[in-house]
Amino acid sequence: MKPRIAVLGCGYWGSNHIRTLKSLGALSAVSDANRARAEGFASEHDCRAVDPDGLFADESIDAIVMALPPQFHADYAIQAVEAGKDVLVEKPIALTVADAEEAVAVAHRANRIFMVGHVLRFHPAFETLKALIDAGELGEVGYVHSHRLGLGKFHTENDALWDLAPHDLSMILAITGAAPAEVRGEGAALLDHLSDFAHLHMRFENGLRGHLFTSRLNPYRERRLTVVGTKAMAVFDDVEPWSRKLALYNHAVWQDSGQWAFTTNEPHYVDVEEGMPLTRELEHFIECIETRSTPRTTGEEAIEVLRILTAGTISHNR
Repeated sequence: MKPRIAVLGCGYWGSNHIRTLKSLGALSAVSDANRARAEGFASEHDCRAVDPDGLFADESIDAIVMALPPQFHADYAIQAVEAGKDVLVEKPIALTVADAEEAVAVAHRANRIFMVGHVLRFHPAFETLKALIDAGELGEVGYVHSHRLGLGKFHTENDALWDLAPHDLSMILAITGAAPAEVRGEGAALLDHLSDFAHLHMRFENGLRGHLFTSRLNPYRERRLTVVGTKAMAVFDDVEPWSRKLALYNHAVWQDSGQWAFTTNEPHYVDVEEGMPLTRELEHFIECIETRSTPRTTGEEAIEVLRILTAGTISHNR
């Protein structure tokens, strides 16, 4: 039998978890502070609606997906793992590093799965890009930059950096294999006290550099991750159709008689197997529950993402 999984939080992203878990045959219950909302989803997807207060004590539930405002994630995750549940916690898993560390530590002591919803780690285009990097197709990676721009969504607790950057930081950390030695952030708030634009600049011990730009007040949508290596460059562009999501550029740069020279080449579009990242993420969560294996997106990774966000918040107007 599939693990019996409940979704806590029936908002926009929680509803996606509900539909996907139902399609995977693993949805047991839904829960929300708004009882009517939970009952509506329960009726639509033929499962139970459970009040949040009773969810953790429900012995028929094996695991919980938490898609709540981030200020509630850490406390509820602790309650869940102490009650013997495995958890998948959406990003960010807390608003402070200390709260995140406590939640992850409690999960380890309770021997529970603690997975984080860094869903783009499960995107087939990123998985293919990571495989190319690991195989040395790009040579030595020296620079990574990401742009995540668009209009909205606007939150009362999260600014553009905290809301939009975790996915990209997760991918950057997967590529670099290490935390940055130095982080510098800057941003601007136009609507209220929360930044609508944010830049992060990162330096790693091996000399690799990273840059991240997020905006929720941008007139066009951009979802692009670029990796620059000594042999080739690659771009993962999630706005493009599947046939063009991952482009490989075999540009060449060299010195000739003390001068820099270069050649450019048309991009080669790498074949990528189509698949929904959220479906693949939840399939991985189910597999981790069944095999008791460590998730690809761990609590430790989420803590590192929070450290970077916190360091980058120091100098931007939040």
